[in-house]
Amino acid sequence: MKDARNGTRSLLVGVALLLAAFGTRADESAILADLHSFRISNFVGLAAYYQFSASGDTVTLNGVVESVNSANSAMNALKENDSEVLSEDQLVGLSDEFDKYKELMKQNINDVRQQGYPDMRLMSEMANQAQALSNISTKLYTRAQESSQTDSDQRIEAARSAAVLMAQMMSKYSARSNSSVAQTFQGADTEVPLDAQAKNFDALMVILNAGTSDGDLKRTIDGVSSKWQFIRGSYVNYNDDNVPFIIDRYSKGILEGLRETIELLQQTV
Repeated sequence: MKDARNGTRSLLVGVALLLAAFGTRADESAILADLHSFRISNFVGLAAYYQFSASGDTVTLNGVVESVNSANSAMNALKENDSEVLSEDQLVGLSDEFDKYKELMKQNINDVRQQGYPDMRLMSEMANQAQALSNISTKLYTRAQESSQTDSDQRIEAARSAAVLMAQMMSKYSARSNSSVAQTFQGADTEVPLDAQAKNFDALMVILNAGTSDGDLKRTIDGVSSKWQFIRGSYVNYNDDNVPFIIDRYSKGILEGLRETIELLQQTV
């Protein structure tokens, strides 16, 4: 009887440890997902702001607000995560930098609404802050990824990297299309021109297409590839006369397709 009790106790301890391990992995997976969403939302919001600065359109402004709210939700989720992957100091640092970005976005929106045009100095500060925020969140993503107890899936990471890159490219293209001055306000990221970023995107798509895909996954990846081929030339030859509305629309379609791709890939690992 004693041996039976000891065996039961050992089994319960083993189950508890297993559940704790699963919980840790779930927390870490959530951190990666939230940091990814945070990075995407900030660049999408910046792209929308550039459009708003040129048009003053209410619908476009709603897109800016939606992106900021999405990033805010991701930031709150990161703070509430019980995992110890990221320290409190790291999260506080990221939150503080995000607060600076949100304040600059608010000021820039108010300038356009009140004056009809942006303050170039403040717009420059906001773009630089967005890039600084991206650098910090990318470092935290790498840290969380390296500390994970499970191996990262190469195609999921390629899809996430492609999504962040597309959001960056969309933001830069929006700046070039909507202001002759704003095109220089892309922070340190201007060191990588759009044509070079397009080639990096090509490489990530090769990884996505290399694995086995069927059904919905194949349809979704094929859709991303098709949309990319349609606008790739505009990103490579970014100084040519193109149609910004089309570039923006297809870029958003690619982001949505990559989001679906990530969800479908996660169901297979």
